[in-house]
Amino acid sequence: MILEKVKKTIKKYNLLEKGDKVLVAYSGGIDSTGLLVLLGELGEQWDLKLFLGHFNHKLRPRAEEDEQFVISIANKLSLPIFIGREDVRSYARDKSLNLEEAGRELRYAFLEKTAKDCCASKIATAHTKTDQAETFFIRLMRGSGARGLGGIYPVKEGIIIRPLIQVEREEIEDYLSERHLPFRVDESNFDRRFLRNKIRLELIPYIQKKFEPRIIHHLSKLASILREEDNFLEKTGKEMAKRAFLKRNNQIFLDMEFLSSLPLALKRRVMRSFISELKGNLREISFSDVESVLELREGKECHVKKNLVLRRERGYLFLKEEPKPKIVYEKTWRGENHLEIKEIGLRFEGKKIKKNNFFSLKFDDEKLAFLDWAKLKFPLQVRNRKKGDKYQPLGAQGQKKLKEIMRAKRIPLSEREKRPVFISGNDIVWVLGLPVSERFKVEKKTEVIFKIKRL
Repeated sequence: MILEKVKKTIKKYNLLEKGDKVLVAYSGGIDSTGLLVLLGELGEQWDLKLFLGHFNHKLRPRAEEDEQFVISIANKLSLPIFIGREDVRSYARDKSLNLEEAGRELRYAFLEKTAKDCCASKIATAHTKTDQAETFFIRLMRGSGARGLGGIYPVKEGIIIRPLIQVEREEIEDYLSERHLPFRVDESNFDRRFLRNKIRLELIPYIQKKFEPRIIHHLSKLASILREEDNFLEKTGKEMAKRAFLKRNNQIFLDMEFLSSLPLALKRRVMRSFISELKGNLREISFSDVESVLELREGKECHVKKNLVLRRERGYLFLKEEPKPKIVYEKTWRGENHLEIKEIGLRFEGKKIKKNNFFSLKFDDEKLAFLDWAKLKFPLQVRNRKKGDKYQPLGAQGQKKLKEIMRAKRIPLSEREKRPVFISGNDIVWVLGLPVSERFKVEKKTEVIFKIKRL
């Protein structure tokens, strides 16, 4: 029985506890509808408190109809629902992402924020065993390693859970059909221009018919084995990275002699960790990039990517930084007209907002800052960062050095000089890309908010 499978998955991976508040990612489609109904059944036994989160990507003609459908279902079930709407196409263009990546980033950002707003301890998504098989093939064709082939994890970051990960889509179809429950059909799922759809509609059915009917089950089992082995290697790799990394004078070095003593699988893990530490992420870093750095000889350099040149010298690997003229600027801004900083190619606008609009505000450190107007001293000074800059970020216990905060946020070195520092009196109130100052935050007693927006 499908419900028993879900219970087994929840217990095996410790996805839920009795009394949990759960935000259900609800698109209205077959999988998410199955998830909602199954969690509803469990909710009575486990005393679960359910909330629904629906994200409108604004990509399909029927997106508004889907939104109305999920609202009607929420009302019928007397469940709280939260709606997010974003122009995914524009976001993808601005961030140089494909639509799938852009949609995933915005959708999870919405779900994580909503979970905080409703104090949900878990976010449940409707990924199935069938999704697992599709993901395996997609990553296989892209040349992924063990981590990528491990597919979709049952639990991610301790909050995102996949209770249906051991259930095939056909089982959900039968489950909903028996109960005559309605759901929406996403017409884009039949567009064979997308690789996932071609795999779902053509490749998997062909393998099931011509080779192995239980291919979905077998791939799910294989993904599980790969995840367990990857977890072990990842943990070991992190331990080795701690021993291989050396931090000196605000720069990080990799001990190549120590690295040479490790098995090749761990060498790759440590090298990926090192590049991630320098770059802030591993986006666009390929297997061949890692191999090229591992093969780097003493006294030589490797151009991994633009602005990422690694040099091996005296037994250590480090980032070679090209000398650049320091960006120096200082502006005075009364917060009324647009602020233009030509030196870094950025423009900002300021706006006063009455407190009664507070709960509709959307926070985004990369674009927006909301400050208590009464605490500010105008004009504000806006300048590049300076040595010794420090402030108390929102939620922090005390002041921290700006360079340490930027490093913790993994802002690339090449970007740090392009982050303007906004100052009131002698105090930093905001730095683009970082949280606002705890001292100038919006509080219950705040009457007027000053909004800074990057244009």
